[in-house]
This record gives sequence, structure tokens and C-alpha cells, in this order.
Amino acid sequence: DKEMPVKFISENAFCNCNRLKSIKIPDGVTSIGKGAFYNCKNLTSITIPGSVTSIKSNLFDDCDNLSSITISDGVISIEKYAFNGLKSLTSITIHASVTSIGDYAFKDCKSLTTITIPGSVTSIGWEAFSGCENLCSISIGDGVTSIGDHALSIGDSVTSIGNGAFEGCNSATI
Repeated sequence: DKEMPVKFISENAFCNCNRLKSIKIPDGVTSIGKGAFYNCKNLTSITIPGSVTSIKSNLFDDCDNLSSITISDGVISIEKYAFNGLKSLTSITIHASVTSIGDYAFKDCKSLTTITIPGSVTSIGWEAFSGCENLCSISIGDGVTSIGDHALSIGDSVTSIGNGAFEGCNSATI
């Protein structure tokens, strides 16, 4: 028997797989359908290979325990709602191949504390990080030319903004 490599994961493919705890999607998978991991309540970590060029909408809806995501080099776009509402997400690695982060992509990721957006990203969508109330460190690369309305929320826990925090933002309205 000849092995057939997996090329794509269909919409809702792992929906409600509550025993799924960790997954490393193999290189060669080029597409993951919307909601593929919907309601995988015990999923805690996932690695998305660079062969997947776009992370689709609502991929991880209701994955309440997903805390770590690695987006490998080769992924180009993170679509709207891709990681929306992941309350346990504390860590995400975004490689330099990503050029856009869609609307609401990380909205309400309440445990996310730090994120680095590489210089390859040119646009950050509307409310992309809105509701990330524990986000205390964000680094935005030099390539970003567009940040959508309400993209970032400054939570109630912020008591001071340091010297030069918005240095070089000559055209910004804050």
C-alpha cells in the first residue's frame, strides 16, 4: 500500500474532538478549512507549518484551553477571527513571512500578555487585538503601514505609559 500524504484539512474536520490535546500539522498540508478545530476543549498547543499560507477564519472557536500557537515561516496571512476569543492563549509566535493580520484576529484573547509583530506585516485589521486586556508588551515592526480602528485596547491595568512609548509615530492621532 502506498501512503497518501495529507494535503488539506477540511472545514470542521476535528470539530468536537475533546480528547485532542496537542497537534503538529505536518509539512505539506496547504490548507486548513474554517472551524477545523472548533470546540476542541482540551487542545492546548498547535504548530501550523509554513506550507499553510493562510490561517482561515474561526479556526479555533471555543478551544478554551489553547494556550500556545506557533505559526511557522511561510504562512502569509492570518484571516479575520482566526484566533478570536481564545481566553487561555498566552503565547503566539508569528514568523516574518506573515504580511497581514485580519480584523478581530486575536480579539478577546484575554491571557495574551506579549506579542511581536514582524516587520513583514503591513496591515493589522480592525479590532485585531481588542479586548486583550492583559497584553502588556507589543512590538510592531517597521513594515506596518495600516492599523485598523480599535486594533488595540489599553486595559484598566495600565497605570503608566513610558517615555518614548509612541516615539516616531509622527502621523499618529492618539
